[in-house]
Amino acid sequence: MPAEATAVPAPAAPDEPSPSLRYAWYVVGVLTLAYVFSFIDRQIFSLLVTPLRHDLQISDTQISLLQGLSFALFYTFFGIPIGRLADIHSRRRIIALGLLAWSLLTTACGLAHTFWQMLFLRMGVGVGEAALSPAAYSLITDYFPRRRLATAISVYSMGIYLGSGLSYAVGGLVVGWASTQAAWTLPLVGTVRSWQLIFLALGLPGVAMAPLLYTVREPAARLATARKRPAVPLRQVFSYIGRNGRTFVLHNMGFGLLALSGYAGAAWIPEFFHRSFQWSIRSAGVAFGLNVGIFGSLGIIGAGWMADRLRARGRANANLFVGAVAAMLLIPVGCAVFLSPSPRWSLALLAPLVLLQSAPFGVAPAAIQEMMPAEMRGQASALYLFVINLIGLGIGPTAVAACTQYLFRRDTALNYSLALVTAAACGLGGMLLYGALKPFLASLERQRAWALSQATAASGEAD
Repeated sequence: MPAEATAVPAPAAPDEPSPSLRYAWYVVGVLTLAYVFSFIDRQIFSLLVTPLRHDLQISDTQISLLQGLSFALFYTFFGIPIGRLADIHSRRRIIALGLLAWSLLTTACGLAHTFWQMLFLRMGVGVGEAALSPAAYSLITDYFPRRRLATAISVYSMGIYLGSGLSYAVGGLVVGWASTQAAWTLPLVGTVRSWQLIFLALGLPGVAMAPLLYTVREPAARLATARKRPAVPLRQVFSYIGRNGRTFVLHNMGFGLLALSGYAGAAWIPEFFHRSFQWSIRSAGVAFGLNVGIFGSLGIIGAGWMADRLRARGRANANLFVGAVAAMLLIPVGCAVFLSPSPRWSLALLAPLVLLQSAPFGVAPAAIQEMMPAEMRGQASALYLFVINLIGLGIGPTAVAACTQYLFRRDTALNYSLALVTAAACGLGGMLLYGALKPFLASLERQRAWALSQATAASGEAD
Protein backbone atom coordinates (compact mmCIF):
# COMPACT_ATOMS: atom_id res chain seq x y z
CA MET A 1 0.00 0.00 0.00
CA PRO A 2 1.21 3.58 -0.66
CA ALA A 3 2.56 5.46 2.28
CA GLU A 4 0.14 7.62 4.22
CA ALA A 5 1.39 10.83 5.72
CA THR A 6 -0.03 13.20 8.22
CA ALA A 7 -1.83 15.96 6.33
CA VAL A 8 0.56 18.80 5.66
CA PRO A 9 -0.79 22.17 6.80
CA ALA A 10 -0.64 25.14 4.48
CA PRO A 11 0.26 28.16 6.57
CA ALA A 12 -0.58 30.59 3.79
CA ALA A 13 -4.27 29.76 4.13
CA PRO A 14 -6.36 30.42 7.24
CA ASP A 15 -8.18 27.60 8.95
CA GLU A 16 -11.48 29.34 8.24
CA PRO A 17 -12.23 31.59 5.28
CA SER A 18 -12.29 35.27 6.13
CA PRO A 19 -15.61 35.99 4.39
CA SER A 20 -18.80 34.28 5.55
CA LEU A 21 -19.21 30.68 4.51
CA ARG A 22 -22.63 31.53 3.09
CA TYR A 23 -21.12 34.09 0.72
CA ALA A 24 -18.32 31.67 -0.18
CA TRP A 25 -20.93 29.15 -1.32
CA TYR A 26 -22.72 31.91 -3.25
CA VAL A 27 -19.46 32.51 -5.15
CA VAL A 28 -19.25 28.78 -5.91
CA GLY A 29 -22.87 28.86 -7.10
CA VAL A 30 -22.25 31.72 -9.57
CA LEU A 31 -19.08 30.10 -10.89
CA THR A 32 -20.84 26.74 -11.21
CA LEU A 33 -23.60 28.36 -13.25
CA ALA A 34 -20.99 29.80 -15.61
CA TYR A 35 -19.44 26.34 -15.91
CA VAL A 36 -22.87 24.88 -16.72
CA PHE A 37 -23.23 27.31 -19.64
CA SER A 38 -19.76 26.45 -20.91
CA PHE A 39 -20.52 22.74 -21.06
CA ILE A 40 -23.93 23.19 -22.64
CA ASP A 41 -22.18 25.06 -25.45
CA ARG A 42 -19.35 22.52 -25.58
CA GLN A 43 -21.29 19.23 -25.63
CA ILE A 44 -24.20 19.97 -27.95
CA PHE A 45 -22.10 18.75 -30.89
CA SER A 46 -22.56 15.11 -29.88
CA LEU A 47 -26.32 15.38 -30.62
CA LEU A 48 -25.80 16.99 -34.01
CA VAL A 49 -23.46 14.46 -35.65
CA THR A 50 -25.92 13.30 -38.31
CA PRO A 51 -27.22 16.72 -39.51
CA LEU A 52 -23.75 18.27 -39.42
CA ARG A 53 -22.28 15.41 -41.46
CA HIS A 54 -25.09 15.77 -43.98
CA ASP A 55 -25.23 19.55 -44.34
CA LEU A 56 -21.50 20.30 -44.13
CA GLN A 57 -20.54 17.14 -46.09
CA ILE A 58 -17.97 16.01 -43.53
CA SER A 59 -16.74 12.72 -42.01
CA ASP A 60 -16.71 11.34 -38.45
CA THR A 61 -13.08 12.43 -38.13
CA GLN A 62 -13.93 16.01 -39.13
CA ILE A 63 -16.83 15.99 -36.66
CA SER A 64 -14.39 14.89 -33.96
CA LEU A 65 -12.08 17.79 -34.86
CA LEU A 66 -14.97 20.21 -34.33
CA GLN A 67 -15.92 18.49 -31.07
CA GLY A 68 -12.41 18.18 -29.72
CA LEU A 69 -9.13 19.23 -31.25
CA SER A 70 -10.11 22.62 -32.72
CA PHE A 71 -11.61 23.65 -29.39
CA ALA A 72 -8.92 22.04 -27.24
CA LEU A 73 -5.91 23.57 -29.01
CA PHE A 74 -7.07 27.13 -28.49
CA TYR A 75 -8.57 26.44 -25.06
CA THR A 76 -5.30 25.03 -23.84
CA PHE A 77 -2.79 27.38 -25.47
CA PHE A 78 -4.64 30.54 -24.50
CA GLY A 79 -5.36 29.15 -21.03
CA ILE A 80 -1.75 29.60 -19.88
CA PRO A 81 -1.43 33.38 -20.49
CA ILE A 82 -4.99 33.87 -19.19
CA GLY A 83 -4.03 31.87 -16.09
CA ARG A 84 -1.15 34.27 -15.47
CA LEU A 85 -3.55 37.22 -15.81
CA ALA A 86 -5.77 35.53 -13.21
CA ASP A 87 -2.85 35.59 -10.74
CA ILE A 88 -2.40 39.33 -11.28
CA HIS A 89 -5.70 40.99 -12.29
CA SER A 90 -9.41 40.85 -11.42
CA ARG A 91 -10.54 37.27 -11.78
CA ARG A 92 -14.24 38.11 -11.97
CA ARG A 93 -13.64 40.50 -14.88
CA ILE A 94 -11.61 37.87 -16.73
CA ILE A 95 -14.41 35.31 -16.30
CA ALA A 96 -17.15 37.77 -17.32
CA LEU A 97 -15.36 38.77 -20.54
CA GLY A 98 -14.67 35.12 -21.37
CA LEU A 99 -18.31 34.16 -20.80
CA LEU A 100 -19.51 36.96 -23.09
CA ALA A 101 -17.03 35.95 -25.81
CA TRP A 102 -17.76 32.22 -25.87
CA SER A 103 -21.55 32.77 -25.74
CA LEU A 104 -21.51 35.13 -28.72
CA LEU A 105 -19.28 32.79 -30.71
CA THR A 106 -21.52 29.80 -29.92
CA THR A 107 -24.44 31.77 -31.29
CA ALA A 108 -22.36 32.54 -34.39
CA CYS A 109 -21.84 28.79 -34.99
CA GLY A 110 -25.46 28.79 -36.14
CA LEU A 111 -24.45 30.98 -39.08
CA ALA A 112 -21.70 28.65 -40.33
CA HIS A 113 -22.14 27.10 -43.78
CA THR A 114 -18.82 25.29 -44.21
CA PHE A 115 -16.49 23.11 -42.18
CA TRP A 116 -13.83 25.82 -42.10
CA GLN A 117 -16.22 28.48 -40.84
CA MET A 118 -17.36 26.17 -38.05
CA LEU A 119 -13.75 25.26 -37.23
CA PHE A 120 -12.78 28.93 -36.88
CA LEU A 121 -15.75 29.69 -34.60
CA ARG A 122 -15.03 26.66 -32.41
CA MET A 123 -11.47 27.91 -31.97
CA GLY A 124 -12.90 31.20 -30.70
CA VAL A 125 -15.22 29.41 -28.29
CA GLY A 126 -12.17 27.63 -26.90
CA VAL A 127 -10.35 30.92 -26.27
CA GLY A 128 -13.37 32.35 -24.42
CA GLU A 129 -13.84 29.29 -22.22
CA ALA A 130 -10.13 29.30 -21.32
CA ALA A 131 -10.87 32.33 -19.13
CA LEU A 132 -13.09 30.43 -16.69
CA SER A 133 -11.52 27.59 -14.73
CA PRO A 134 -8.02 28.89 -13.82
CA ALA A 135 -9.58 32.03 -12.34
CA ALA A 136 -12.45 30.07 -10.75
CA TYR A 137 -10.16 27.53 -9.02
CA SER A 138 -8.05 30.36 -7.63
CA LEU A 139 -11.09 32.28 -6.35
CA ILE A 140 -12.59 29.23 -4.65
CA THR A 141 -9.29 28.38 -2.96
CA ASP A 142 -9.17 31.90 -1.48
CA TYR A 143 -12.67 31.47 -0.03
CA PHE A 144 -12.42 28.01 1.57
CA PRO A 145 -10.22 26.33 4.20
CA ARG A 146 -8.16 23.36 3.09
CA ARG A 147 -10.36 20.83 4.86
CA ARG A 148 -13.31 21.79 2.62
CA LEU A 149 -11.44 22.61 -0.57
CA ALA A 150 -11.94 19.33 -2.47
CA THR A 151 -15.68 19.45 -1.79
CA ALA A 152 -15.97 23.11 -2.84
CA ILE A 153 -14.03 22.59 -6.09
CA SER A 154 -16.03 19.42 -6.76
CA VAL A 155 -19.28 21.38 -6.44
CA TYR A 156 -17.94 23.91 -8.95
CA SER A 157 -16.79 21.08 -11.22
CA MET A 158 -20.29 19.62 -11.01
CA GLY A 159 -21.05 22.25 -13.65
CA ILE A 160 -19.42 19.86 -16.13
CA TYR A 161 -22.12 17.28 -15.53
CA LEU A 162 -25.06 19.62 -15.00
CA GLY A 163 -24.14 21.41 -18.22
CA SER A 164 -23.52 18.21 -20.15
CA GLY A 165 -26.68 16.63 -18.76
CA LEU A 166 -28.79 19.62 -19.76
CA SER A 167 -27.09 19.67 -23.14
CA TYR A 168 -27.97 16.04 -23.78
CA ALA A 169 -31.42 15.90 -22.15
CA VAL A 170 -32.84 19.31 -23.05
CA GLY A 171 -30.78 19.37 -26.23
CA GLY A 172 -32.25 16.02 -27.23
CA LEU A 173 -35.76 17.38 -26.79
CA VAL A 174 -34.89 20.56 -28.67
CA VAL A 175 -33.26 18.57 -31.47
CA GLY A 176 -36.44 16.50 -31.74
CA TRP A 177 -38.61 19.63 -31.81
CA ALA A 178 -36.39 21.59 -34.21
CA SER A 179 -36.21 18.60 -36.56
CA THR A 180 -39.99 18.68 -37.11
CA GLN A 181 -39.23 21.22 -39.85
CA ALA A 182 -36.45 21.00 -42.40
CA ALA A 183 -35.83 24.75 -42.18
CA TRP A 184 -36.85 27.74 -40.08
CA THR A 185 -37.21 31.38 -41.05
CA LEU A 186 -35.89 33.89 -38.50
CA PRO A 187 -36.00 37.71 -38.50
CA LEU A 188 -32.74 39.29 -39.73
CA VAL A 189 -31.11 35.87 -40.17
CA GLY A 190 -33.34 34.34 -42.84
CA THR A 191 -33.76 30.62 -43.46
CA VAL A 192 -31.75 28.25 -41.25
CA ARG A 193 -31.56 24.50 -40.72
CA SER A 194 -32.69 22.94 -37.43
CA TRP A 195 -29.12 22.48 -36.14
CA GLN A 196 -28.37 26.14 -36.89
CA LEU A 197 -31.40 27.20 -34.87
CA ILE A 198 -30.06 25.25 -31.86
CA PHE A 199 -26.71 27.06 -31.92
CA LEU A 200 -28.41 30.45 -32.30
CA ALA A 201 -30.51 29.76 -29.20
CA LEU A 202 -27.74 28.24 -27.02
CA GLY A 203 -25.49 31.29 -26.74
CA LEU A 204 -28.06 33.88 -25.68
CA PRO A 205 -28.50 32.81 -22.01
CA GLY A 206 -24.73 33.07 -21.46
CA VAL A 207 -24.70 36.63 -22.76
CA ALA A 208 -27.47 37.53 -20.29
CA MET A 209 -25.57 35.92 -17.38
CA ALA A 210 -22.27 37.81 -17.82
CA PRO A 211 -23.26 40.79 -15.56
CA LEU A 212 -23.93 38.38 -12.67
CA LEU A 213 -20.17 37.82 -12.36
CA TYR A 214 -19.83 41.36 -11.01
CA THR A 215 -21.65 40.30 -7.81
CA VAL A 216 -18.56 38.16 -7.02
CA ARG A 217 -16.02 40.06 -4.91
CA GLU A 218 -12.28 39.52 -4.76
CA PRO A 219 -11.35 38.52 -1.17
CA ALA A 220 -9.93 41.43 0.84
CA ALA A 221 -6.74 39.49 1.64
CA ARG A 222 -6.07 38.98 -2.09
CA LEU A 223 -6.49 42.69 -2.83
CA ALA A 224 -4.17 43.62 0.03
CA THR A 225 -1.49 41.19 -1.14
CA ALA A 226 -1.76 42.38 -4.73
CA ARG A 227 -1.13 45.97 -3.62
CA LYS A 228 1.91 45.06 -1.52
CA ARG A 229 3.77 42.70 -3.81
CA PRO A 230 4.47 42.52 -7.55
CA ALA A 231 3.57 39.42 -9.52
CA VAL A 232 5.92 36.46 -9.15
CA PRO A 233 8.32 36.52 -12.15
CA LEU A 234 7.49 33.96 -14.81
CA ARG A 235 10.91 32.32 -14.54
CA GLN A 236 10.29 31.79 -10.82
CA VAL A 237 6.96 30.12 -11.58
CA PHE A 238 8.63 27.77 -14.09
CA SER A 239 11.41 27.07 -11.61
CA TYR A 240 8.95 26.12 -8.88
CA ILE A 241 6.96 23.90 -11.24
CA GLY A 242 10.24 22.33 -12.42
CA ARG A 243 11.15 21.38 -8.84
CA ASN A 244 7.81 19.57 -8.69
CA GLY A 245 8.13 18.20 -12.20
CA ARG A 246 7.60 14.54 -11.36
CA THR A 247 4.39 15.29 -9.49
CA PHE A 248 3.10 17.52 -12.28
CA VAL A 249 3.85 15.03 -15.04
CA LEU A 250 2.29 12.04 -13.27
CA HIS A 251 -0.71 14.04 -12.02
CA ASN A 252 -1.46 15.82 -15.30
CA MET A 253 -0.83 12.84 -17.56
CA GLY A 254 -2.79 10.48 -15.30
CA PHE A 255 -5.84 12.72 -15.05
CA GLY A 256 -5.40 13.64 -18.72
CA LEU A 257 -5.86 10.01 -19.73
CA LEU A 258 -8.99 9.76 -17.57
CA ALA A 259 -10.23 12.90 -19.31
CA LEU A 260 -9.53 11.21 -22.65
CA SER A 261 -11.85 8.37 -21.68
CA GLY A 262 -14.49 10.78 -20.37
CA TYR A 263 -14.51 13.06 -23.41
CA ALA A 264 -14.52 10.09 -25.77
CA GLY A 265 -17.68 8.82 -24.08
CA ALA A 266 -19.28 12.25 -23.95
CA ALA A 267 -18.73 12.73 -27.67
CA TRP A 268 -19.87 9.33 -28.89
CA ILE A 269 -22.23 7.62 -26.39
CA PRO A 270 -25.45 9.08 -27.89
CA GLU A 271 -24.26 7.99 -31.33
CA PHE A 272 -23.31 4.57 -29.84
CA PHE A 273 -26.93 3.97 -28.78
CA HIS A 274 -28.10 5.18 -32.19
CA ARG A 275 -25.77 2.92 -34.19
CA SER A 276 -25.74 -0.16 -31.95
CA PHE A 277 -29.39 -0.25 -30.87
CA GLN A 278 -31.11 2.00 -33.45
CA TRP A 279 -32.28 4.47 -30.83
CA SER A 280 -33.32 7.89 -32.04
CA ILE A 281 -30.94 10.75 -31.21
CA ARG A 282 -33.71 12.29 -29.12
CA SER A 283 -34.09 9.15 -26.96
CA ALA A 284 -30.32 8.60 -26.68
CA GLY A 285 -29.74 12.25 -25.75
CA VAL A 286 -32.40 12.28 -23.05
CA ALA A 287 -31.25 8.96 -21.52
CA PHE A 288 -27.58 9.92 -21.53
CA GLY A 289 -28.33 13.44 -20.35
CA LEU A 290 -30.28 12.25 -17.30
CA ASN A 291 -27.43 9.90 -16.37
CA VAL A 292 -24.82 12.62 -16.80
CA GLY A 293 -26.80 15.22 -14.88
CA ILE A 294 -27.67 12.94 -11.94
CA PHE A 295 -24.82 10.44 -11.62
CA GLY A 296 -22.12 12.76 -12.92
CA SER A 297 -23.02 15.27 -10.22
CA LEU A 298 -23.19 12.57 -7.54
CA GLY A 299 -19.85 11.13 -8.63
CA ILE A 300 -17.89 14.36 -8.61
CA ILE A 301 -19.29 15.63 -5.30
CA GLY A 302 -19.02 12.19 -3.69
CA ALA A 303 -15.37 11.90 -4.71
CA GLY A 304 -14.58 15.36 -3.32
CA TRP A 305 -16.32 14.55 -0.05
CA MET A 306 -14.49 11.22 0.18
CA ALA A 307 -11.13 12.87 -0.47
CA ASP A 308 -11.75 15.47 2.25
CA ARG A 309 -12.68 12.69 4.68
CA LEU A 310 -9.57 10.66 3.84
CA ARG A 311 -7.40 13.75 4.16
CA ALA A 312 -8.88 14.49 7.58
CA ARG A 313 -7.93 10.95 8.63
CA GLY A 314 -4.29 11.44 7.65
CA ARG A 315 -3.99 10.60 3.94
CA ALA A 316 -2.47 13.80 2.59
CA ASN A 317 -2.51 12.45 -0.98
CA ALA A 318 -6.23 11.59 -0.82
CA ASN A 319 -7.13 13.51 -4.00
CA LEU A 320 -4.76 11.42 -6.11
CA PHE A 321 -5.72 8.19 -4.34
CA VAL A 322 -9.41 8.69 -5.18
CA GLY A 323 -8.50 9.30 -8.82
CA ALA A 324 -6.40 6.13 -9.03
CA VAL A 325 -9.17 3.96 -7.56
CA ALA A 326 -11.77 5.41 -9.95
CA ALA A 327 -9.48 4.67 -12.93
CA MET A 328 -9.12 0.99 -12.08
CA LEU A 329 -12.88 0.53 -11.58
CA LEU A 330 -13.65 2.20 -14.90
CA ILE A 331 -12.05 -0.54 -16.99
CA PRO A 332 -14.53 -3.39 -16.31
CA VAL A 333 -17.54 -1.06 -16.10
CA GLY A 334 -16.72 0.69 -19.39
CA CYS A 335 -16.18 -2.56 -21.28
CA ALA A 336 -19.46 -3.95 -19.94
CA VAL A 337 -21.41 -0.89 -21.14
CA PHE A 338 -20.00 -0.83 -24.67
CA LEU A 339 -19.80 -4.57 -25.32
CA SER A 340 -23.20 -5.55 -23.94
CA PRO A 341 -25.50 -7.02 -26.61
CA SER A 342 -28.54 -5.66 -24.79
CA PRO A 343 -29.57 -1.97 -24.75
CA ARG A 344 -31.14 -2.53 -21.31
CA TRP A 345 -27.85 -3.69 -19.79
CA SER A 346 -25.92 -0.91 -21.48
CA LEU A 347 -28.36 1.66 -20.14
CA ALA A 348 -28.37 0.13 -16.63
CA LEU A 349 -24.56 0.13 -16.46
CA LEU A 350 -24.35 3.67 -17.82
CA ALA A 351 -25.06 5.07 -14.33
CA PRO A 352 -21.95 3.57 -12.62
CA LEU A 353 -19.87 4.41 -15.71
CA VAL A 354 -20.82 8.09 -15.57
CA LEU A 355 -20.40 8.17 -11.78
CA LEU A 356 -16.84 6.81 -12.02
CA GLN A 357 -15.91 8.96 -15.02
CA SER A 358 -16.93 12.09 -13.13
CA ALA A 359 -15.16 11.23 -9.88
CA PRO A 360 -11.64 12.49 -10.68
CA PHE A 361 -12.43 15.97 -11.93
CA GLY A 362 -13.03 17.77 -8.67
CA VAL A 363 -10.15 16.14 -6.81
CA ALA A 364 -7.66 16.72 -9.66
CA PRO A 365 -7.73 20.56 -9.59
CA ALA A 366 -8.02 20.49 -5.78
CA ALA A 367 -4.68 18.67 -5.65
CA ILE A 368 -3.09 21.41 -7.79
CA GLN A 369 -4.42 24.11 -5.46
CA GLU A 370 -3.01 22.23 -2.45
CA MET A 371 0.50 21.88 -3.81
CA MET A 372 0.94 25.38 -5.31
CA PRO A 373 1.64 28.74 -3.62
CA ALA A 374 -1.27 31.20 -3.83
CA GLU A 375 0.67 33.48 -6.22
CA MET A 376 0.96 30.69 -8.81
CA ARG A 377 -2.36 28.87 -8.63
CA GLY A 378 -3.90 30.38 -11.75
CA GLN A 379 -0.87 29.53 -13.86
CA ALA A 380 -0.56 26.00 -12.45
CA SER A 381 -4.30 25.45 -13.01
CA ALA A 382 -3.95 26.64 -16.60
CA LEU A 383 -1.05 24.22 -17.13
CA TYR A 384 -3.18 21.38 -15.70
CA LEU A 385 -6.10 22.35 -17.96
CA PHE A 386 -3.70 22.61 -20.90
CA VAL A 387 -2.62 19.00 -20.47
CA ILE A 388 -5.94 17.36 -19.64
CA ASN A 389 -7.83 19.15 -22.40
CA LEU A 390 -5.15 18.64 -25.01
CA ILE A 391 -5.10 14.94 -24.17
CA GLY A 392 -8.74 14.48 -23.22
CA LEU A 393 -10.70 16.77 -25.48
CA GLY A 394 -8.08 16.98 -28.20
CA ILE A 395 -7.44 13.25 -28.57
CA GLY A 396 -10.42 11.45 -26.95
CA PRO A 397 -13.19 11.99 -29.55
CA THR A 398 -10.72 11.63 -32.43
CA ALA A 399 -9.23 8.40 -31.00
CA VAL A 400 -12.66 6.76 -31.08
CA ALA A 401 -13.41 8.08 -34.58
CA ALA A 402 -10.01 6.93 -35.88
CA CYS A 403 -10.45 3.42 -34.43
CA THR A 404 -13.90 3.17 -36.03
CA GLN A 405 -12.81 4.54 -39.39
CA TYR A 406 -9.32 3.06 -39.79
CA LEU A 407 -8.95 0.10 -37.38
CA PHE A 408 -12.38 -1.57 -37.49
CA ARG A 409 -13.41 0.10 -40.78
CA ARG A 410 -17.16 0.12 -40.26
CA ASP A 411 -19.56 2.54 -38.57
CA THR A 412 -21.23 -0.23 -36.56
CA ALA A 413 -17.95 -0.96 -34.72
CA LEU A 414 -18.27 2.23 -32.66
CA ASN A 415 -18.87 0.10 -29.53
CA TYR A 416 -15.53 -1.70 -29.94
CA SER A 417 -13.74 1.61 -30.41
CA LEU A 418 -15.26 3.02 -27.21
CA ALA A 419 -14.36 -0.10 -25.20
CA LEU A 420 -10.77 -0.13 -26.49
CA VAL A 421 -10.15 3.56 -25.83
CA THR A 422 -11.72 3.39 -22.34
CA ALA A 423 -9.72 0.35 -21.21
CA ALA A 424 -6.38 1.60 -22.54
CA ALA A 425 -6.71 5.16 -21.24
CA CYS A 426 -7.99 4.23 -17.78
CA GLY A 427 -5.44 1.46 -17.27
CA LEU A 428 -2.47 3.68 -18.05
CA GLY A 429 -3.98 6.68 -16.24
CA GLY A 430 -4.55 4.68 -13.07
CA MET A 431 -0.93 3.48 -13.03
CA LEU A 432 0.37 7.03 -13.41
CA LEU A 433 -1.79 8.35 -10.58
CA TYR A 434 -0.68 5.51 -8.31
CA GLY A 435 2.92 6.44 -9.11
CA ALA A 436 2.21 10.08 -8.19
CA LEU A 437 1.16 9.35 -4.58
CA LYS A 438 4.62 9.68 -3.00
CA PRO A 439 5.90 12.58 -5.15
CA PHE A 440 2.78 14.54 -4.23
CA LEU A 441 3.70 14.34 -0.53
CA ALA A 442 7.09 15.88 -1.32
CA SER A 443 5.36 18.67 -3.26
CA LEU A 444 3.19 19.46 -0.24
CA GLU A 445 6.34 19.87 1.83
CA ARG A 446 7.79 22.29 -0.75
CA GLN A 447 4.59 24.33 -0.73
CA ARG A 448 4.77 24.56 3.05
CA ALA A 449 8.40 25.69 2.89
CA TRP A 450 7.53 28.35 0.30
CA ALA A 451 4.66 29.65 2.44
CA LEU A 452 6.96 29.91 5.47
CA SER A 453 9.65 31.73 3.47
CA GLN A 454 7.10 34.20 2.10
CA ALA A 455 5.69 34.82 5.56
CA THR A 456 9.20 35.43 6.90
CA ALA A 457 9.98 37.83 4.05
CA ALA A 458 6.75 39.74 4.63
CA SER A 459 7.51 39.97 8.33
CA GLY A 460 10.98 41.36 7.53
CA GLU A 461 9.52 43.98 5.19
CA ALA A 462 7.08 45.05 7.90
CA ASP A 463 9.95 45.51 10.38
